[in-house]
Amino acid sequence: MTTLTVATWNINSVRLRLDTVLRFLAEAAPDVLCLQEIKTEDAFFPGAAFTQAGYPYQAIKGMKAYNGVAILSRLPLTRTQTLDWCERTDSRHVSAEVGGIELHNFYVPAGGDIPDPEQNEKFAHKLRFLDEVTDWFSQNRSADHPMMLVGDLNIAPL
Repeated sequence: MTTLTVATWNINSVRLRLDTVLRFLAEAAPDVLCLQEIKTEDAFFPGAAFTQAGYPYQAIKGMKAYNGVAILSRLPLTRTQTLDWCERTDSRHVSAEVGGIELHNFYVPAGGDIPDPEQNEKFAHKLRFLDEVTDWFSQNRSADHPMMLVGDLNIAPL
């Protein structure tokens, strides 16, 4: 069985932290890096810098100033896909197959400070998002097809 190293990081603006993430890649050398909250449209994603750093395989779902996710890999990515949740196109998911594993990178909504869906629309959105993701995985998984879910899951309160 082949070993696959995967790192995940809420980068909070990939362009602002490009030097830091490139240093991390040089030092830690994971096979795959999943980023959340990249905060840039696909056209402005610094893909060339990651290619030069040895991560030429990239799956990106960006968004101007908010959200956005990316998978960067030394190994080929196949079957790349993005899914939208809760009837929103807010760039919170990207997936790809790498090394025989279907890898899903998520940026789950934080939900705000009031954990009550009646009082807080952001929290209601978070719960609905998690319900939809849970339903999707329950319908799309199989015992003989390995899957991995990573990302900023925003599960801890506050």
